[in-house]
Amino acid sequence: MKKTIFIAATGQNVGKTTLCLGILSGLRKRIPSVGFLKPVGQQHIISHEGTEVDKDVILFKDHFHLSPSYASMSPVICPHGFTKDFLDHKVTEVALLQKIEESYRKLSTENDFVLVEGTGHIGVGSIFHLNNAKVAKHLGLDVVIVAIGGLGSSYDELALNINMCRSYGVRVRGIILNKVQENKRDMILEYFPKSLETSGIPLLGCIPYDPLLTMPTMQDYEHLFRTKLLSGTEHSVRHFTKTCLVAGSLESYHEEKGQNQLVITPACREDIIKATLCDAIDGGMILTGKKPPAEHIMKAIQQSSLPILYVPLCCFDAMKAITSFTAKIHNEDSQKVERAIQLVETNLNYDLL
Repeated sequence: MKKTIFIAATGQNVGKTTLCLGILSGLRKRIPSVGFLKPVGQQHIISHEGTEVDKDVILFKDHFHLSPSYASMSPVICPHGFTKDFLDHKVTEVALLQKIEESYRKLSTENDFVLVEGTGHIGVGSIFHLNNAKVAKHLGLDVVIVAIGGLGSSYDELALNINMCRSYGVRVRGIILNKVQENKRDMILEYFPKSLETSGIPLLGCIPYDPLLTMPTMQDYEHLFRTKLLSGTEHSVRHFTKTCLVAGSLESYHEEKGQNQLVITPACREDIIKATLCDAIDGGMILTGKKPPAEHIMKAIQQSSLPILYVPLCCFDAMKAITSFTAKIHNEDSQKVERAIQLVETNLNYDLL
């Protein structure tokens, strides 16, 4: 069997990257050298090498100190306008597959095992002929599919993705269920393998849900609102157990405020800002409104170690953006990275994988 596995998912925000962190960490404890490849990337940034690279490749290369170049681990990037360029024949399927194949061949030569991370669900990339099943087929790889931990709905989503793999002649080596609620875990462990019996596909792991992995940090909010912290940069990866919109009286705020709380309040509410600066040792603030904080308040903020940022939006729009936001794992957030690795390593059957 080729010592490579392609990790795909049933959709966005299923936790595929989280799973890959734990899988790569566990493989490195069993195999001398393990490489990482993200054949097709969507969300990308500019690396210090000056090349566009998928953000997950930055995370894996930096955390695991992988030696290959960013470009070799992230051969195809889909920036804005990429699909139109493909449909206008400015980019060809042959050229894209060649880049992916060259990267895979290089990593396979240099490593005993290669972990390949797909993009989104199995069908993502179909419009430019590079969906996950197509790429896995081209490289001759088996696929492991990650789904949200449930029973009926999870199986239904898996059925679509499994059938697409089979239509390309790609073998599904196993299923991993992620974000499994503790009160459903025993039931899922008993019944989900039964649902897979007719397909002959094993359940490789049942990874528990951990709220820490979904908690955004101030660094996440910097990216979300495209702004920078006014203070407390040393706490940019602080997590918050509660987010509170404060628009009422100061007395009500004092009665309801708690520890490790992210406070969202208008920048004109100097009473709330001063109270938070005095008391919230482990908290944070997002200030909103058309006008930034007054100069004397800004000076007090800049002298504080509390992570605070200003967003030129009304409180409602800021809260709407925050509640619909899904946090991703960054290498700087070592607590979250290590928790993800620990969860996967203790709940995945590496022998079956």
